[in-house]
Amino acid sequence: MDLICYLHPGWEPLIRPAEATREWMTNTPESFAYRCLPLDIANAHGWEILWPFGFNACWTGGTGTDAVLIHVPPHADPDRMPVSLFGQGVLTFHIQGLFRTPPGWNLWVSGSPNRPKDGIYPLTGIVETDWASYTFTMNWKFTRPNHWVRFEAGEPICFVFPVQRGHLEAVTPRLVSMTDEPEVMRQFNEWSRSRNAFHEKMATETPQSGSDKWQKDYYRGVDADSRPVAPDHQTKLRLAPFNSATAASAPAASRSTHRRDE
Repeated sequence: MDLICYLHPGWEPLIRPAEATREWMTNTPESFAYRCLPLDIANAHGWEILWPFGFNACWTGGTGTDAVLIHVPPHADPDRMPVSLFGQGVLTFHIQGLFRTPPGWNLWVSGSPNRPKDGIYPLTGIVETDWASYTFTMNWKFTRPNHWVRFEAGEPICFVFPVQRGHLEAVTPRLVSMTDEPEVMRQFNEWSRSRNAFHEKMATETPQSGSDKWQKDYYRGVDADSRPVAPDHQTKLRLAPFNSATAASAPAASRSTHRRDE
């Protein structure tokens, strides 16, 4: 499957496969936040667009476009200025790239998952990039007035990945009692029992290593009976970079240096 980013002459977007690490996760004791595999996978579940220069922005609380103040460095490219385009305390980035997906595929556009930013929040959009002949903007909404927000040079300001159009509408959600599925009930009860026993053990014993402080059944892709159940279970994503001799190269996604027992 191809994901194409068409470049108009002069466009040099900084795009990279999203990194799996987050500063706040690394800074948790023993980097324990990385033990949550769903967080790791979500962090790397797409491509990040980075901004080339640092700047500060503030919302004064009004609804007009003049209520957002933006201070950029003198050397900033005028064609890549963040702007106040819509009012309502929204900061807008023009994305240098016309994305094209295969027929029936949209592009999820938002901020990088699990990367909170104080005072501002990334808005999310779904774009039909299999036919649209125009670019989209990435928008961030301030969450409180009179608070200056800093975006650093090379910071991700946009996160994208393809999603299949119409797929969700074909899903049939159902509520089913576990009592109707004895094997599901048995597996859940076994997991619950082992979970409680593990916590009781950790409360009275000193683990021999950091990895012994947590159960790794989900990380290893095994069920309550310790049997592998998903041959395509993933513990990390390895996305391909956008390849072009004319595109600017983004910094390589950093990899976590903490130990993981897989």
